[in-house]
Amino acid sequence: MIIFDSSTLILLAKIELLKEIARQLEVVISTEVERESTVKDTFDARLIKKLIEDGKIRVAKVEEEKEKKKLKDDFNIGEGEISALLLAKNKNFPLATDDGPTIKACKILDVKFTTAIHFLIRTYERNILNKDIALAKLEKLEKYGRYSSRIIDDASRRIKGG
Repeated sequence: MIIFDSSTLILLAKIELLKEIARQLEVVISTEVERESTVKDTFDARLIKKLIEDGKIRVAKVEEEKEKKKLKDDFNIGEGEISALLLAKNKNFPLATDDGPTIKACKILDVKFTTAIHFLIRTYERNILNKDIALAKLEKLEKYGRYSSRIIDDASRRIKGG
C-alpha cells in the first residue's frame, strides 16, 4: 500500500504512468487529495476520477484535526499534503510526494517517501517501459514538475544506463 498526495498523483497521471502504478500497488488518497486532484476538467483529473470509480484508487478520510493543525503550523503545507502525510504516518506506509516542504516533513517525522521520478525509474528498471518511452516520460516530468536539473540529469543517466 502507498499513500499519495496531490502533487505526485497528478504528475503520474499527466505522464500516463498512474494507471500502471495503480495496477501494481494499492493506492490510497485522502478525501482532501481527491478534491484537489479532481477539481479541474483536465485529462489527469478525469483519469484520477476514473481510477477512483473503478476501485483502483481508494479514498480514506482523515479526521485528526489537532494533528492537522500542528502539521500546518510546523511545516506550512497544504490541506492535501497534511492529510496524506497523516495517513502515511498513522498507517506506517510510504508517502508518494513531490512537494518540497512535505518531503522535509517526511524526513523530520521519519515517514518513508517516494517521488514520481522514483516511480518512473523503477518502472523502467522492471522492464515495464522501454528506454525511449521512459525518457519521453522523463521529459514530461521535467516540463510539469519542479525538479532541479541535477535530479533530471541523474534520472536520465540511470535510464540511459550511464
